Amino acid sequence: MAAKAERPEDVEQALKQEPARTPRRSPAEVRASVVGVVAGLIRWVGLLFAIVLVAHILLTVGNANPGNGITVFFADAAQPLALAFRSLFTPENAELRVLVNYGLAALFWLIASAVLARLVRRLG
Repeated sequence: MAAKAERPEDVEQALKQEPARTPRRSPAEVRASVVGVVAGLIRWVGLLFAIVLVAHILLTVGNANPGNGITVFFADAAQPLALAFRSLFTPENAELRVLVNYGLAALFWLIASAVLARLVRRLG
């Protein structure tokens, strides 16, 4: 059987009678979206901090030129991100010191951001 085809006038008439409505989101849906964005942002910031610390570790352990701009940038950016981990262990070897201390700081940022993001989602 052939389906009844609507005439253009019928469609036009129906559009005039019923304006297109976008469904309204409930406050709970809006809140859930905002909480999701905030939790995602927290995770990305923690990941970015960890990446900066790992880049500094790789440049140090790989004996990158300490006078190079990239090396200086990552060393300067990693200093405040290392927090109290910067001098937690003090082995004689400077490369091992950076690997252990800054590596622990990178793990800290990954774990802390994951926990904080989960807490935000749970409370939100």
